[in-house]
Amino acid sequence: MTIGLFIPCYINAIYPNVGVASYKLLKSFGLDVDYPIDQTCCGQPMANAGFESEAEKLAMQFEAKFKAYDYIVGPSASCVAFVRDNYGHLIKQHTCSSAAKVYDLCEFIHDIVKPASLKAKFPHKVSLQNSCHGVRLLHLSSASEINIPYYSKLRDLLSLVEGIEIVEPERADECCGFGGMFAIEENAVSVCMGQDKVKRHLATGAEYIVGADSSCLMHLEGVIKREESPIKTIHIAEILASEL
Repeated sequence: MTIGLFIPCYINAIYPNVGVASYKLLKSFGLDVDYPIDQTCCGQPMANAGFESEAEKLAMQFEAKFKAYDYIVGPSASCVAFVRDNYGHLIKQHTCSSAAKVYDLCEFIHDIVKPASLKAKFPHKVSLQNSCHGVRLLHLSSASEINIPYYSKLRDLLSLVEGIEIVEPERADECCGFGGMFAIEENAVSVCMGQDKVKRHLATGAEYIVGADSSCLMHLEGVIKREESPIKTIHIAEILASEL
């Protein structure tokens, strides 16, 4: 199988180590991984702000860059969910293949690769950060409002890491307050939600907040730095690729 590695624009600009870790992790499974060097934004910010025509142009470009691959894999639940759920109607003039074969990094490793072990070591206590897109659109974990048995694909993967201790905060799948445009349009509410989320993570005694969405982690990191809280954020890819 051939894999096109999709690195969202904000990860490329602000958290490049997440992109590097994602590449190393996928390669460690012996997979054929390629990174289209001139890829750009998937169009989510434009579409969420109401500029669908601009998002359509980026969707067409994304489709052209990734159509040759068997799978498209990216370390961002929100961007992957946008491609999967919206490209079908954004790309009106051509058949869209991207939506059917795009996967979040954790989803792909958990559901497709299905590793029995990992070459990873992280001797720290971590608190799971569930992003809204990851939980409710990609089903990376069970949603608390639905009466189904508990599961977490992030916890399953982290359990393969040597030395790690995994905990979850109270109200584990409640929004952190980022929400893209929401953080700009309702900034005061967004900050309060972020502060509440950080407090719940701190209450677990964890050293790190770990999640699959750098956007949510970025929001929490801002709260942590302003309040000088004794906890850090880290993308799950950086832990899973820690020994590579």
